[in-house]
Amino acid sequence: MANGLLSWMFHAKRRNRMLFLLAFIGPGIMVMLADTDVGSAITAAQSGVQWGYTMILPQVILMPILFMVQEMTVRLGIVTQKGHGEAIREQFGLGWGLVSVGALFLASVGALITEFSGISGVSQLMGLPVWLGVSMAAIALIAIGLSGSYQRVEWIGIALGSLEVAFFVTAIWSHPHLSALTRGMVTVPILHSGYLFLLAANVGAVIMPWMIFYQQGAVIDKKWTMSQIKTARWDTGIGAVMTQAIMIAIVITAAATLRSHHITSLQSVSQISRGLSAVLGGIVGKLIWGAGILGAGFVAALVASLAGAWGISEVFGLPHSLNHRLKDAPGFYIIYTLAHVLGALVVIASIDLVQLTIDVEVMNAILLPVVLGFLLALEARALPPQFRMQGFYRYLVLAVSGLVMAFGLYTLITVI
Repeated sequence: MANGLLSWMFHAKRRNRMLFLLAFIGPGIMVMLADTDVGSAITAAQSGVQWGYTMILPQVILMPILFMVQEMTVRLGIVTQKGHGEAIREQFGLGWGLVSVGALFLASVGALITEFSGISGVSQLMGLPVWLGVSMAAIALIAIGLSGSYQRVEWIGIALGSLEVAFFVTAIWSHPHLSALTRGMVTVPILHSGYLFLLAANVGAVIMPWMIFYQQGAVIDKKWTMSQIKTARWDTGIGAVMTQAIMIAIVITAAATLRSHHITSLQSVSQISRGLSAVLGGIVGKLIWGAGILGAGFVAALVASLAGAWGISEVFGLPHSLNHRLKDAPGFYIIYTLAHVLGALVVIASIDLVQLTIDVEVMNAILLPVVLGFLLALEARALPPQFRMQGFYRYLVLAVSGLVMAFGLYTLITVI
């Protein structure tokens, strides 16, 4: 009997430990895994190829910046129990609500095009026709969203996103020289225009408009309350560190392999994979890197489409919960489905996917100041005083947000 009691206590303790860890796995982890999407992966690889290890330190600095922005989103969602689009409509009127969801729709469809472009690249690597690989991915994503449970969608999304661990494998397998890595981390050629441009692109790749809409809606669907704000902050903080660590792994992989073999420019997932295959062998280049891209594309497509469906439904007052069945929220699910269909069709029909990806990045640069502007205005207006930023931290977040918006505009001006 004593042995049975000890065994029960051991298993109960292990279950409690697992439940404690699961408490910190939520919208923050999901949205941050989506943040390292296909476009971000290509941007990080390009950074490693062109500037080597000197782009690692900026990725570290971006961790707290990303946390600051998404933490505001968490507080807005939990305290107001309103999605981002609904909060904008309520505080600033339907006209501004339409402006916000117009920007969101463009960003979400643009993100889907980018993610499906990455999936098409992986399809080609595996010998599948692009139309088949992209169509299968779109059907799978639509089915996941129609499952009728937010928690189920979140678990599936995090499981798919965990394939991005493959990027850590490629970083280790690339055997970077520690001395060169250390020198690169303390070298930041900020005055070089080429470095500054790519740094701006990395900033733009970190904070996506759809991330804000997604996380604010997700904490509501997850039924988190004000007693769980601390948990939500941990969830967001862990996710911010995780996504930037993945970006660093990609930078290291590209710097230690492709750059060392004098590859100076990258344009597509397929080119990166072929380059890694030539340097590290076919298994790493094709299977491991492909798995990371596939996971990144799937979770980002899921998050971007849900963000779009949530935001548009909120502004127009439509039922909009993943916990609803299709018959209870038809408008929400139709928007979600059409976003995938549109993104998939554009990629299948497109000839120049590289140019499409560039166009999406430029568009995000235009939209970022608008989205961050709304977020800061809502934080100051929609929250009760006790839940608003105070003192030095408030001024720090305002300064950081201003810098991020300036970087987005700089990217746009430079490209034009």
